[in-house]
Amino acid sequence: MLTAVFVACALPARAAAQTVTFADEPLGAFPKDFDHGVMGAGGPGRWEVVADQTAVGGKALAQLTTDKSEHRFLTAYYQPFIAGNVEVTARFKPVGGDDDQAGGVVVRLVDEKNYYIARANAMENNVRFYRVRGDVRQQLANADVKVLPRVWHTLTLRAEGDQFTVLFDGEFMHTTKDTTPFPRPAAGRVGVWTNSDSITYFDKIDIKASP
Repeated sequence: MLTAVFVACALPARAAAQTVTFADEPLGAFPKDFDHGVMGAGGPGRWEVVADQTAVGGKALAQLTTDKSEHRFLTAYYQPFIAGNVEVTARFKPVGGDDDQAGGVVVRLVDEKNYYIARANAMENNVRFYRVRGDVRQQLANADVKVLPRVWHTLTLRAEGDQFTVLFDGEFMHTTKDTTPFPRPAAGRVGVWTNSDSITYFDKIDIKASP
C-alpha cells in the first residue's frame, strides 16, 4: 500500500513557481487550498488565519493548540501543488510554547507520516533536517544558530534528487544526501510544520519547482 501511494504522488507540479499568502482568507478560517494532519502522540492542531499587522497582507496562518505531547508533529500542506525537485521558502514567527517554539517547511509530503522537513526551534537554537517515515522521525543534519522568538524568519528547503539543502534567514545551514532505506518519497506536496505545544505563525510560502 505504501509503495502505491508513493508512486501515485509522483506527478508533475501544476505550476513552476508560485507564492502563497493568507491576505484574502477570512479570519478564523482554515485556508481553502490546504489540508492538515498529525503524526505521533497528542491531538490534531488547530490551524486558523489570524490578524497580524507585521505579516504579509496583515494575516497569517497560525497553529494555536498547546498540547505538550513530546512526539507530536503537525503539518498544514498545500493541496494544489505536487513536485519532486522543488525549493520551498516559508516565512514564520515562533509566537509561544513552553516546551517548544518551532516552525518548519516540508517537501515531498505523501501524507502526514511521510515527508522531508527542515525546522528551526527558538527553544533549542538550531536548524535541523529530518526524514519522516511512518511514526519515525530520523534526523539527518543539524546546525546550531540563534532563532529569535516573536521575530519573523525564513526557512528554505531545496530538494534535488537525493540532495537536500537548508537555508535559514538566507544563510546556508547544510546540504545532506539521503541514504535512508527505500522506498523514499520521490514527489509530494509542500507545506508548513510545528511540533508539541509550539504556537507558530506563517504568512508566506514561496514555491519553485524544477524538472
